[in-house]
Amino acid sequence: MNYLVYAVVALVAYSLVPPLVDLATREIPSNTAALISNGVLVLVALAAVVYAGEWDSSHLTGSHAVYVYAAGVFLAVGILAYYRALELGPVSVVVPVFGMFIVGSAAVGVLAFDESLTVRKVAGIALAVVAVYLVSVEP
Repeated sequence: MNYLVYAVVALVAYSLVPPLVDLATREIPSNTAALISNGVLVLVALAAVVYAGEWDSSHLTGSHAVYVYAAGVFLAVGILAYYRALELGPVSVVVPVFGMFIVGSAAVGVLAFDESLTVRKVAGIALAVVAVYLVSVEP
């Protein structure tokens, strides 16, 4: 399947996460909601790995394992903070601010991986920042 199809599936699926977390955290503490929902993620990912026959224990200690562990730490911090923000604030503000990770990731790609920085990308990043400001700042 084309990577853009996966990206659209991810977009549609992930668009439903914040409203569902907002509803859940009206009764369930955000850390508990994160544990439950990410527990489901772990089980589904485990099933996908087993189904695809991708498990190899050498991945736990291979030369690139440190990147996966670091990503896991940052993912944990990010998700716990995101769920807490959704518990405390409105989805319409929290999600756009959280979505700025796209700008952060783009900057890392340019700075760390020598990806091209074009005028068009700079304009896109600037427009994203303006869009988040317009959406998230209360009048």
